[in-house]
Amino acid sequence: QVQLVESGGGLVQAGGSLRLSCAATGRTLSSFAMGWFRQAPGKEREFVAAISRGSGMIWYGDSVKGRFAISKDNAKNTVYLRMNSLNPEDTAVYYCAASTQSLAGSSESAYDYWGQGTQVTVSS
Repeated sequence: QVQLVESGGGLVQAGGSLRLSCAATGRTLSSFAMGWFRQAPGKEREFVAAISRGSGMIWYGDSVKGRFAISKDNAKNTVYLRMNSLNPEDTAVYYCAASTQSLAGSSESAYDYWGQGTQVTVSS
């Protein structure tokens, strides 16, 4: 079992930046591939970014490519999502997820553990 707790969300103006953190307890993140997803009100959950277990492969959703960056610090047992050039369309609850597979990518079904989410609101 692994427990995931997201933090770093909040209210930011359009064009601003935030860094989300996802801290894990129970097991080391070096055992997991990690992902970030988001869900806006009235919409389905959307893939944002993923990183393989060994951190050698990274994927991004089309809407965040070039603006967001995922990273994993195994020593701190934390995965990060750096978000730049935020716009109101990025407003959502952001969730981190852990997969026991080495490569999980954009498929929600590949992830075994989920955090509770952190709210990101971007004002225009």
